[in-house]
Amino acid sequence: MKRRSLLKGAAIGAPAALLLGTGTAHAAAFSVAATEQVQNKVLMWDKDAAFTDANVQWSWTPGAGGWYNLSDIRFRNTAAFGEVALVAASGGNVGIVDKTTEQHQELNDVLWTGAPGGNPHAIERIPDIGAIVSASSEGFLAVYGPTAISDPSTLARVQTVTLAGAHGVLWDPSLRHLWAVGDKTLRAYNVTGTYRNTRLVYANKSVALPGLGHDLQPDYTDPGKLLVTDTYGVYRIDTATLTRTTVVTEGSVKSWVRHASGEDVSVKADGVGSRTWGSPTVRLSVAADKTRSGAEFYKARIYTTAFE
Repeated sequence: MKRRSLLKGAAIGAPAALLLGTGTAHAAAFSVAATEQVQNKVLMWDKDAAFTDANVQWSWTPGAGGWYNLSDIRFRNTAAFGEVALVAASGGNVGIVDKTTEQHQELNDVLWTGAPGGNPHAIERIPDIGAIVSASSEGFLAVYGPTAISDPSTLARVQTVTLAGAHGVLWDPSLRHLWAVGDKTLRAYNVTGTYRNTRLVYANKSVALPGLGHDLQPDYTDPGKLLVTDTYGVYRIDTATLTRTTVVTEGSVKSWVRHASGEDVSVKADGVGSRTWGSPTVRLSVAADKTRSGAEFYKARIYTTAFE
């Protein structure tokens, strides 16, 4: 495998967080969850521990079918089930996992499965109404509405929204927008209605991107900022002014998120191996990068249920 190095700032070596005026990143304790496509598992570790089997804090294994090539993982709180994991797979499925105290969970812990089609890349849950939105790279967002918020099995597809190159979605509780990233654009949507009448309505807010948008995550140092990756780099978006600042200029960044401490967690495709779009390494801007031999990580997330 090629060795990738994390761009931690400009040529002088300043961390990206400092360059963007968010203060100097510092060491902090947190866990990282990642979609690993060779074993086809979601795996979570303490970010300071070696990414070995012995150190796995939590895992989810979906099995075969439409669950192959896991593409997204995030965690959310619910009134009915407590913490859940939201998962998407390029094989065709998206779903909600009842995250329990069990260390290694499987398909029987799934509360709901949807099949939006079109290579699903991301999934989000809208709080209070229990709706689910997924992004499929073939060009659309799929909206699912329930008949009972406390019963995910009642979710059914109620809307399809065209968005070329749709790759990422994220709920913004401050502005009450659903942000979605696609080809050369980041867009904001209002969520109207409830239950099966849930709909996305374009909020007439957008930010132009140089290339095909890929990942969309919070900057946990500032609730008014988002982090977006595209073909050419990583950008920090101010949701109030709709302005874009470049974090780093580098291609093939599949995921990027910033912890409240200022530490960045990212995955950059290395172009080799069984999945050229993945990498065996999760990059960390403060702690040492973590490499798992034979793995193909696609996205890495900070373990938190927070939206921002």
